[in-house]
Amino acid sequence: MDWATLAGYWPFVLGLMVTGVVSGVAAGLLGIGGGAIIVPALSNALLLLGYDGDVVQHVAVGTSLAIIIPTGIMSARAHYKRGALDLKVLRLWAPFIVAGTFIGGLMAGLFSGDVLRIVFAVMAFVIAANIIFAFQTRLMGYLNGSSATHRISAFVVGYISSLMGIGGGSLTVPTLVAFGATMHAAVGTSAGVGVAIALSGTLGFIISGWGAADLPPLSLGYINLVALVLVAVLAAVFAPVGAALAHRLDQKTLKYVFAIFLVVVGLNMLWKVVMG
Repeated sequence: MDWATLAGYWPFVLGLMVTGVVSGVAAGLLGIGGGAIIVPALSNALLLLGYDGDVVQHVAVGTSLAIIIPTGIMSARAHYKRGALDLKVLRLWAPFIVAGTFIGGLMAGLFSGDVLRIVFAVMAFVIAANIIFAFQTRLMGYLNGSSATHRISAFVVGYISSLMGIGGGSLTVPTLVAFGATMHAAVGTSAGVGVAIALSGTLGFIISGWGAADLPPLSLGYINLVALVLVAVLAAVFAPVGAALAHRLDQKTLKYVFAIFLVVVGLNMLWKVVMG
């Protein structure tokens, strides 16, 4: 790689550093894994550098899943030490989460970038509506939380999460609460579920992206190693800053801010699809 190429890569590196800081603060502030921020930010950074629109969305989603691995492990360990990680539910979910996520990661290579953007946008709208109206808990509260419903839910959450590039917390937590778990247990168990999603999805995106054309430098399949290191490290460093801010702000206000943010991101994704 010559100096001219390296010089052209610096804006991407600086953009990743900003993404890491923002996603870390958001993770601590809003209690999210950062995928909802990392995917659109990384996608925009790659588009600005002139990479193909189809490849851009795949790299953004795949790399986001890889970034969730270290942050998810740290979160899961913390919740386990506090006794908030339900190992029985995690064991029930794990095989089906892994299957759903791995299949989603493999199938991602068959979808265009616009299809992935539409999936992200639609699910962002659904999650935002659920944050405000909590309709999932009311709808799924009629289910008895049997082993079958847990397994089906795990597969669906894994599949959707892999196509969005998120750890699944915004889907897993309300599902477990609807099945009768306490909020603390749902959040703690969701952290463990997120690690399974990230590991399986990352492997799927490496395989499906192997040999793909026009990938950014230092990519392993659809996983960009530069983004993985920079964003993961900075997100881990700045997450405590967001957590400290969260204790000073009204949680109800934060909930609405996050919902509005998801709607804006979803609309931006759809705008890219329309504009082509």
